[in-house]
This record gives sequence, C-alpha cells and structure tokens, in this order.
Amino acid sequence: MYKNVIVPGINQAILCLSLAFLATTSHAETPVEQHGQLHVCGTQLCDQNNQPVQLRGMSTHGIQWYGWGHCLTEKSLDVLADEWKADILRISLYVQEGGYETDPEGYTNQVSQLINEASERGMYALVDWHQLDPGDPNANLHYARQFFTDIANRHKDQVNIIYDVANEPNDVSWSAIKNYAEQMIPVIRNIDHDASIFIGTHGWSSLGVSDGRSSWDIINNPVQHSNIMYTFHFYAASHQDAYLNELDQASDRLPIFVTEWGSQTYTGDGDNDFVMAQRFHDLMNTKKIGWTNWNFSDDFRSGAVWNSGTCASGQWTTENMKESGVWVRDKLRYR
Repeated sequence: MYKNVIVPGINQAILCLSLAFLATTSHAETPVEQHGQLHVCGTQLCDQNNQPVQLRGMSTHGIQWYGWGHCLTEKSLDVLADEWKADILRISLYVQEGGYETDPEGYTNQVSQLINEASERGMYALVDWHQLDPGDPNANLHYARQFFTDIANRHKDQVNIIYDVANEPNDVSWSAIKNYAEQMIPVIRNIDHDASIFIGTHGWSSLGVSDGRSSWDIINNPVQHSNIMYTFHFYAASHQDAYLNELDQASDRLPIFVTEWGSQTYTGDGDNDFVMAQRFHDLMNTKKIGWTNWNFSDDFRSGAVWNSGTCASGQWTTENMKESGVWVRDKLRYR
C-alpha cells in the first residue's frame, strides 16, 4: 500500500493551481456581465468590446394573462436563465386587449418588476410595446410616450435594457411607421442615451412581405437615428421561402433582430414545422441574428412551451414541456 508523500514545493504548487481553477470556475459570467452595454455597429448588435453578439431567449405571452406570479415566477425565471441558458427576456406588454390602456400605472409597475427580475439573473430585458390592433402605432402614440418615459426614467442607469417601440405594425405604410419611430426615439434617448431601440416593420413585422411589399421600402427610406434595429417575425409552418429569402437579403443591408418566431402557423398554433424552423435558425446563426421565441407560457396553443396547467403547478421540468418547448430549449442550451 502506498502512503501519501508530501513533496515540498510541488504540493503547494498543485494546491495553488487547484484554488485558482476553483476561483475561475465558481462563477460563470452572466450574459450581461460578459457583454455589457450593447450597441448597433453596422448590421450587427455588438457588445461592450465592439464584438458582434447573438442574443437568444424567450418572449413572455401577454403579461395581463400570463404575467408575474403566474407563468413568470422566481422559480420559472431561474429555470429560464440557469437551465435554459437564455440571454434575454422579451417582456410583452399588450396595449389593448386588457393591457396597458386599462391600467397604465399597474402595467408599468409589472414591466419594471420583470426588468428587475431579468436583471437579477444577468439577462437582457427587451421591453416590447405589443401594439397589435389597431395596427398603426401612431394610434397609441400618447400612451407610448407616457409608458416609455416612465420606464426609461426608472431604468436609464442599467446597461441591459432594450426598447421595442412597436410590435407588429399592420395595414399601415412603412412611411407612417417611420414617422412614429422618429417621434418615439427622442423620447427614450433624451432619458436613456445609450440603449438600443428596435422598430417593428410593416406587414406584422415581416419586413413588408405579408403586405405584398418588401424590405426595400426600409432600405430606401431608413429611420434617421443611430443605434437602432428593425424587427422581423416568422412562424415556420406559415412563412416559408419568401420570408426566409427576405430575411437573408435584408440582413445584408439592415440591422435586424427576430423578436418573435415559432415553429407553428402564424396563429402560434397547429403542427410544428421543425424543418423550416431549422432553416431559419441556420441563417440566424450564420449571420448572428438575435432572437426571442414566442412564448413562455402554458397557453393551450402549440407555440406555448409549457403544457396547460404547468404555471399553476409550478413544476418547471422537461416532463411538463410541449414538443416546441423541448425544441427551443435545446436551441438555447446547445449553441
């Protein structure tokens, strides 16, 4: 039997190396610690070191239905950040449909709370002004001014906030959306000078494809502000080659972030088309286009990641996930 032998110098060196290893591995950097204040450089979202970064994460469902204390809890957000390895949480604040307009102060407080929860976990917080019907964002301009003024004043000193000033403009021209954006951007920038700002595109954020238009409307008439990105949405079972090709050509010329996508139909329901969804992902990965998936809830539709009843049970395990949830979780975990 061999006995432990103490060799002066060698053992001390091994001990020092072991302690150093433990010190460097005991705390993995969070996304915000790693990337810091983001900004747009060329067609890319870049980090504090001017390196392109591809953020990947989840969107909430409407917080008036699936918000704080229901599907969004301390435990579920821990799972999203720590187990799923999400970089970003998109906080979806509907304006109508029982949302902001019914209780501006209450919903502003809930959004602020969710920003704080994302921040505590080292995730970026994407504040989504989820205007949908009416489709012209100018119809909610007075609400938008108040909301973004309040949120920017509360969180202007944080480096992890991104503002999306119009979710899915529809049945409205690009020039009208641009006019709205050029009114809203100074509202935020006068308070929070450094944050990136996202702008929804025409045709339900399809770069115009769903309206029979195209991204050339934007390329030929861009918003006249820096540090902005344009948003794109796709649902793989409905949106096929025409949408993929538009994203491909537009992202060569415009900074684009995919703030909403699903593997189902555009209703967020129906069968999953993982083959088409993978084609979109291959493109986004190649071009470092960031994304947030719709949605982190237990809604009955196939696009919600959790089985119905999960939020009430508080059992945030893979056994309680829908097929689409397992698929997107893998996209977040294995990069």
